[in-house]
Amino acid sequence: MINIPQKVHDRLVAGIKKFPAVLTAAQERGANESDTVIIITAILTEVFGYDTFKEITSEHVVRGTRCDLAIKLDDKTQSLIEAKAINLELKENHVMQVVGYAANDGVDWVVLTNGVVWQIYKVIIVTAKPIDRERVVEIDFLKIDHHNQEDLASLFLFTKESWAKSALSDYYDKNQALSPFTIAQVLLTEPVLAIVKRELKWISPEIKIEIKKIRDVLEQGVLRHDVFEGEKADEARKRVTKANRARQNKAKSESDGVIAPAVETEAQGNDVLSASPASIPIQQKAS
Repeated sequence: MINIPQKVHDRLVAGIKKFPAVLTAAQERGANESDTVIIITAILTEVFGYDTFKEITSEHVVRGTRCDLAIKLDDKTQSLIEAKAINLELKENHVMQVVGYAANDGVDWVVLTNGVVWQIYKVIIVTAKPIDRERVVEIDFLKIDHHNQEDLASLFLFTKESWAKSALSDYYDKNQALSPFTIAQVLLTEPVLAIVKRELKWISPEIKIEIKKIRDVLEQGVLRHDVFEGEKADEARKRVTKANRARQNKAKSESDGVIAPAVETEAQGNDVLSASPASIPIQQKAS
């Protein structure tokens, strides 16, 4: 759980208590986009902690186009904000324009909000591919509970104080590491497949088990097919491959001529391993 400083915690709680009534009243009178921006600016100041006159600007221009709002800290643009009228339902296509602005301006984070709902996106730039984005956090000011620590943590991620701790970037990286795409690729690496084979050998020592067959079962019968397909799966595959290569290089460097125990490879798939069973059992698939 994110450690929120007491001063920031108190400010978040005060904002959660204050703004639902303000937002509901604005919804009832059908506030337009300009009026909604006033409320958004107030939330940025009173809840998220930004200085109205120094750190929030409506004058930020990207390639001749003015953004609705931008957050600047120490003369660096941290995020661009696309504002919509309070009663307008937010849609994915609403954020694409500001994502383009952010990519051209070297900004990693954008926010789409109608005052009530706040959607925070990470801008993703991959060479030779279209600019993309991924929603990382969504906050609904009419549903959050100041007693709920997860709600407070979500709010904290976009506070002024969180930038110094890289809290939003760390949260994104953690989600990437724990994504089904990344975990699926880790499960298919040689070291993990070797462990699975070892456990299966203890269950059925008389059966010849090949690592390739274990991989096929995981891909075709255990894991969802969508975790192997598409751009997210490709990116996860690259991350895991890069990490494994770095681990192998580090192990080689640290060995300093000492031969380390070999990890079973697919070529060794027919050998019976004599190691003891792992302490954590493999969960069997329900029949």
